[in-house]
Amino acid sequence: MGNINISLKKEAYEFLRILKGGDKSFSDIILEFKGSGVHMKRSGKSLAEFAKRAGKLGVDWEEKERGIVGFRREFEERMDKTSRDMEKSRKKSNRVK
Repeated sequence: MGNINISLKKEAYEFLRILKGGDKSFSDIILEFKGSGVHMKRSGKSLAEFAKRAGKLGVDWEEKERGIVGFRREFEERMDKTSRDMEKSRKKSNRVK
């Protein structure tokens, strides 16, 4: 069977990279999902399957959560600063007219 190149968002690539570990290919992981039917289900069972797979990888979920919380905090701070800067600019522009 031949190979096909595909393009993935970085988030999708990182997700697959975490799941694959060292002994599997990306194709192996995708075909496992296909075979398990996880992609077809919209229930707690699919979430449980993901958790089972991710748990085998030794993922530190508390560390991941801290990173996400920090990212959100930094994002909100940047958004607040941008909003303040835009408001200052708008007021300054209105005074010049």
